[in-house]
Amino acid sequence: MGDGRRHIGVAERRARLALRQRLAGGARAGSPEEVASSLVALHGTDPSTVFLAVGARLADPAKTVGVTERALYEDGSLVRMHGMRHTVFVFPAELTAVVHASTGVVVAARERAALLRDMAAAGAPDAAWLAEVEESALAALARRGQATAAELARDEPRLKERFVYAAGKSYEGVHTVSTRLLKVLGTEGRVVRGRPLGSWTSGQFRWAPAPAHPELDPAGAQAELLGRWLAACGPATEEDLKWWTGWRVTEVRRALAAVGAQEVSLDEGTGYVAAGDAGPVAAPAEPWAALLPALDPTAMGWRQRDWYLSPGLRPLLFDRSGNVGPTVWWDGRVVGGWAQRPDGEIVWRVPPGEGTGRDAEAAIAAEAERLASWVGSTRITPRFRTPLERELSA
Repeated sequence: MGDGRRHIGVAERRARLALRQRLAGGARAGSPEEVASSLVALHGTDPSTVFLAVGARLADPAKTVGVTERALYEDGSLVRMHGMRHTVFVFPAELTAVVHASTGVVVAARERAALLRDMAAAGAPDAAWLAEVEESALAALARRGQATAAELARDEPRLKERFVYAAGKSYEGVHTVSTRLLKVLGTEGRVVRGRPLGSWTSGQFRWAPAPAHPELDPAGAQAELLGRWLAACGPATEEDLKWWTGWRVTEVRRALAAVGAQEVSLDEGTGYVAAGDAGPVAAPAEPWAALLPALDPTAMGWRQRDWYLSPGLRPLLFDRSGNVGPTVWWDGRVVGGWAQRPDGEIVWRVPPGEGTGRDAEAAIAAEAERLASWVGSTRITPRFRTPLERELSA
């Protein structure tokens, strides 16, 4: 580039993705902690996403369920909690304080204010009453270790109190104090999602006390989080960074300056990489295939996706809210989707025009077998259904 910035093209961006997102054969990880650390965060809104995302990246996928449950529910080395954009993620435990300070504090203040406002509008008890209830609920949770909302409500009956939300509006509803309060406590970093009531695919879960963590300076925490994400996902545009973090553009720019991010040239315009990371990255030795789950952090990692996702595939692979379904990858780009049928069979499709051949189809079929080998008799239905996934699973 005439301005001194290095240009990073699509081929190199796909090479970086393959290696740093643990997808190429030689880059696969040995543990779920390695996977989460490499990706910074795993989407946790749908519990099955976490396990499927880990399994796709482990060198030995047969261990997926056991080692991931151990990390989440026994060792506590991974934590499922609210994070960027008010979304539930799974983070390495050492990032708990960083996520809370960089993102959670602002979201938590907004959520608590909204709860108090809605309760006041409904004539429900006031902030002092709510403070008593939450301290009682947290004490009950500490005694139990882990508990469902219903179990906590048996210990603190005031959690069962109900109030009308948005009275007179088209979206009027009735909330219990427990539903809203536990959500607020989650965004405040005081409670986290614990062990599910059923299998690893279950959406019903227990709450647990959040691991103790120091209170960090928000600006410093934002720099730490953004620096980690650039190392895993760079290069990225300012739009990508703002979308992934949910921060204001001024916060993104301040964090970029704090970590000494380097400007590079991308097909979309200006991009950023971590300090010292602008040099060339060689492609993996062999082409690779992957079957990634709905909401996988690689498919959802960037706001601008044309370099790895054909615009023609988006109507098939995304729902109306922008949630991605299960994706099929070939050598750094999305080429189709997959699903599980009621009898357990893993099926996939690459629509015409995606430029795959026999080698790709053989590699994708092998990945489907690899997935089926450890999923076994478990049945997986994504929380957010997409057109191709619905069609294939029928």
